[in-house]
Amino acid sequence: MIRNIIAIAILALLLSCSYSFTGSSVPSHLQTISIPIVKDKSGSGEANISSNLTQNLIQQFIDDNSLQVINSVNSDAILSVSIISFQERTEVVSGENEKATVRRITITLQGIYKDLVMKKTVFDKKFSNYATFDATSKSIENRQNAIQLAIENVNLDLLLAVVADW
Repeated sequence: MIRNIIAIAILALLLSCSYSFTGSSVPSHLQTISIPIVKDKSGSGEANISSNLTQNLIQQFIDDNSLQVINSVNSDAILSVSIISFQERTEVVSGENEKATVRRITITLQGIYKDLVMKKTVFDKKFSNYATFDATSKSIENRQNAIQLAIENVNLDLLLAVVADW
């Protein structure tokens, strides 16, 4: 009987614990981060890509809650991001007419993350991620959803590099 109670207590304790990468490695001297507007150096001409990337990146940091996002030169850290490539290409071709059935949107960013307290560059590197969409549909919404998903994917890579790659 006592063994059962102990086993249940241990099981309950284990189930109540959660494991997360986010926030686990941010140095204690960093409390705030500023994220300037993402610069589009891709030459893609994709409408609103810079503002969508900026808004999504800021929201991901707010949701993560590891660092407080502020618009200030007095932040502890700064993450500067540029879009260096926006590519759309055929992923899958099928059928007798060899039509594109799946297309891929790939976004590549250059991220520069600086610790302003310690006055050092933590990283200056490229991040790339993608999403695919059904190219057989006439709906432009499929493409827009893929762009948004690619933005979310590459921004998540950036967020994880900032909060977990120490």
